[in-house]
Parts: sequence; C-alpha cells; structure tokens
Amino acid sequence: MNRTTSQSAFNEAQNFIPGGVNSPVRAFKSVGGTPLFINEGNGAYLSDIDGNKYVDFVQSWGPLIFGHRDESIEAAVIEAVKHGLSFGAPTEAETALAKLVVSFFDSIDKVRFVSSGTEAVMSAIRLARGFTNRDNIVKFKGCYHGHSDSLLVEAGSGLATFGTPSSPGVPADFTKHTLLAEYNNIESVKKCFEDSDAIACVIIEPIAGNMGFVPADKEFLHELRKLCTEHGALLIFDEVMSGFRASINGAESITGVTPDLVTLGKVIGGGMPVGAFGGRKEIMNMLSPDGPVYQAGTLSGNPVAMAAGYASLMKLKNNARVMAVLEGRASRLVEGMQAAAKEAGIAMQVDVRGSMFGFFFNENPVKNFEDAASSDAAIFAAFHAGMLEEGFYFACSLYETGFISTAITDAMIEDTINAAAKVFKAIANG
Repeated sequence: MNRTTSQSAFNEAQNFIPGGVNSPVRAFKSVGGTPLFINEGNGAYLSDIDGNKYVDFVQSWGPLIFGHRDESIEAAVIEAVKHGLSFGAPTEAETALAKLVVSFFDSIDKVRFVSSGTEAVMSAIRLARGFTNRDNIVKFKGCYHGHSDSLLVEAGSGLATFGTPSSPGVPADFTKHTLLAEYNNIESVKKCFEDSDAIACVIIEPIAGNMGFVPADKEFLHELRKLCTEHGALLIFDEVMSGFRASINGAESITGVTPDLVTLGKVIGGGMPVGAFGGRKEIMNMLSPDGPVYQAGTLSGNPVAMAAGYASLMKLKNNARVMAVLEGRASRLVEGMQAAAKEAGIAMQVDVRGSMFGFFFNENPVKNFEDAASSDAAIFAAFHAGMLEEGFYFACSLYETGFISTAITDAMIEDTINAAAKVFKAIANG
C-alpha cells in the first residue's frame, strides 16, 4: 500500500504539533511506521489521504457503535447545528439525554455532563472526596482514567503503595494521595485499606480497556464492593470506554455489583466530545449549585453533542437485540483469529464483552497489567502492520481494545479472519 501522502502530512504536522499528533497513541510509536491520516469514514470503513480503504475495528476508540456517518446521528447533528453551536445556557436536550442515561443504569439517579472522559473522572473523584471528607484514592495499575495529575502515577514496591508521578510536570504532592493496587487481586486492595483510613474512593475500569482488554473477575468486584462498603469508601466504575459497549445497562448488569458513581463517555456522544458522571441522589446533590463541591464547564452539555448522544442511545434502546448480534460477531472474530494463530504456532489469548474485544499474544491468560506487559509486543507490531497491508485497521497498541460496529458484516469478519491467517503464516515463516 502506498502511504506517501500520509508520510508527508505527518512530517508537516510534526513541525506544528508535538509529535505530529494530538493524542500520543496515534503516533504509531509502539507498532512502528507512519500513522495514517484519515480523510473519511463511512460505515465500517476508513479511507486515508492516499486513497487506501480499511475495515475499521477502532471506531474512533469506541463511540461509533453504529459505524461512521450513521444517518440518524448525522441528521440529529445537522438539525442541532441549524439552531446554533453553543449557548452557555441550559437546553432541553441536556435533560432529554440525562433522562435517557438514567433509564439505563440502576445505580444512577442524576447525571452531570462534561466535555471529556478525563473531566468526568476528575470530577467524580472530587465529588467522592467531598462526599466522604477524605483525601486518598485507590486506583489499579494498568487502568487508565484520563490524564489528570492525581491519576498519572506509577507503581512502587510491594502490593500497594502511594504512587509517584509517572509524567514530568506532575508534582509528587499531587499523587501522594493515590494508592495503587493490582487488578483482580483483592489482597492488594485490603493492603491499601490497612495503609490508610482516609480512602475516599476506589476507582476501577470494571471492564478494562486500557491495559488491553481485561475484564475484572466477578468475584473480585464483589469483594471490592464489600471492602468499600465496610470502610465507608465510594466505589467508582469508570465506564468511559465500556459504557453502552459491553452492555446497554452497564457493567453492573453483567457483574451484579452496584457502584456508587459511574463515569461515562464515548457512545453517549455518538462521536462528539462528551463525558458524564452520575450516581445516587445524595452523592450527586453535593455538587454545586446544590452543594459545596464545585464543578463547571463552559461547553458542558453542548447542544450538538447532546443531540448526537441522544440519537445514538435512542437507536440502541430501540434496537436492544443488536448487542447480542455484535457480541456474536466479536466472538467469531477473535475465535477465528485465535484458531488461525494456533495453526501458525502462535499463542493468542482472546476475550469479548458485548461489542468490545481484545487479544494478547501470550501463552497464559491475562488478568492484570503485569500479565499484559508479558505479551509479545514484536508479534503484535508485525500483526498490526500486516493487517494494515491487508486493509484492516486495528488499534495501534497492544494495550488498547477493539470494537465492532453494526456496519461490520459477517462477511467482513470472515475476510478479517482469512487475512489474519495469512499474516500469522508470514510471521511464523519469518
């Protein structure tokens, strides 16, 4: 495939944008090569500026559950734009989407909209601290909750420790209140509670999508819920990625575990920038202007984003069976690729929840970040490059998740499996 125009565009972008990208993973650093510069998405496909066409298993990192340029979402956006891009004042569209979100989640009585997942998580943690009047939080190594200062931490020694900054520009004082635990390891969480009696909340991706795709064990989440209740800490489910992807009714409907707060994004904006956090009334009523915990945003509840999100969620609500169809296709995809990898002598672990899927080139099941990090990054990079050449666009990092949209057909799934078999054979033959 010719990608010379993308290369030229990337060279120019690097002169004006740090790294040539506005989000680091897009730079293809972990897989090598030049990032594709896209000029169009349509249905299941992306087209780059060189004219190459790819079946898209990234779908803008999750939001596009109905594929690119879905007619109903596109029409809702165009109609909203006709009335104005932003008002900085309340609109009925905000209430309509809020009511719709609340209707899906048993754990959410009220919801507040923001402009990104990072903002949603940052605000939810502030609210938890304000509600409990405590300072410390627990997060899990490998779970990504946005780039706010207190969440950019790296592990220290032992099962659990207070975090140290993992990025320059983050003062140590900002992360000293963040304790780190190991995903799917309840003993590490118990250690956190032993180390601190001032834990405001535990935040977790119940279906992790940022260490690769690693769902939490149900038993682990149930024990986590018990610990939080016992110690008076709030449990926050970060479902910015998994919300309306793994299940229409949230991870709580899959696991049977009810969180105190939930953060959302991606699908609830239908492709527009949006985030949200919600929970029980008594917690949410602590937010300004009702309560003392301050949170604000000029573009929060943007009418165009609300219109896109409402159209997206209403389409899901009216076509609830589509989740089973998408899960079936996701399962067929990864199981087919796994069989092809095995035939080529390549070890591959796979998993699926709803329209989310993931895979690791690893001999053993992956349960946490350490397991994920032991996967074969070289094989992943070769697989990614090979699949691009075959016309299939996967996430450009082994620590990301794949997504199925309704625009991806059964025939496309079979074509992907056949292409993967070809790529695996080439990798095995060196």
